[in-house]
Amino acid sequence: MKLITEQIEPVEILTEEKDGQKSTYIKGVFLQTEITNRNGRMYKYETMAREVGKYNEEFIKKGRALGELGHPDGPAINLDRVSHKIVELMPEGKNFIGKAKLLETPMGKIAKNLLGEGVQLGVSSRGLGSIKKEGTTSVVADDFTLSTAADIVADPSAPDAFVQGIYEGKEWCLVDGAIKEGGLFLLTLHPHISGHRSRIVILEELIDYIKSFPDVWFATHAEIAQFCKEQL
Repeated sequence: MKLITEQIEPVEILTEEKDGQKSTYIKGVFLQTEITNRNGRMYKYETMAREVGKYNEEFIKKGRALGELGHPDGPAINLDRVSHKIVELMPEGKNFIGKAKLLETPMGKIAKNLLGEGVQLGVSSRGLGSIKKEGTTSVVADDFTLSTAADIVADPSAPDAFVQGIYEGKEWCLVDGAIKEGGLFLLTLHPHISGHRSRIVILEELIDYIKSFPDVWFATHAEIAQFCKEQL
């Protein structure tokens, strides 16, 4: 058996507040099956589903599903490099969607700062298993065991594992909060970040969501400034 690592991009950044304490999470596709990844390997859904079930029982439910910043050389967790704790791992189609809390460790703070500065990061899984050839595809065999569902890396290999930003508050997200308070939601777009095709979909969903509320005015900065001036 050999160490097998796979990387995915992108993931969402989530900020959640509980009892006045804010926590940062990443969420997205952590594991993919039935598709050939950048390493030329494919995982069978049945094999991964079995391992995810074990991982949930033995690690996530017991609060010891840890991940590192960067890609270690072996399957064991290096506690001095731990950056996050995985809190959810659920199936969605042929993928597995995960959620991880960034910890207040040195590596966790580095990851949080990188994401906050708009650096595009991904997640990478680690496991042990053998590889068999099926035609031109290298298929991970049934003896595969999942060691870590997600490390945070800069260069993922699975097709759909990069992270984007969604910020949630204590009771509502930014849009809902602005509507509830009768205020302003200022949407700022940076082409080098939001211009990626994977993020245009998120922007479209956000606009459609805002349009679902009555009495919402879409305006430019100049129009908002003129409106405020007229209220004086």
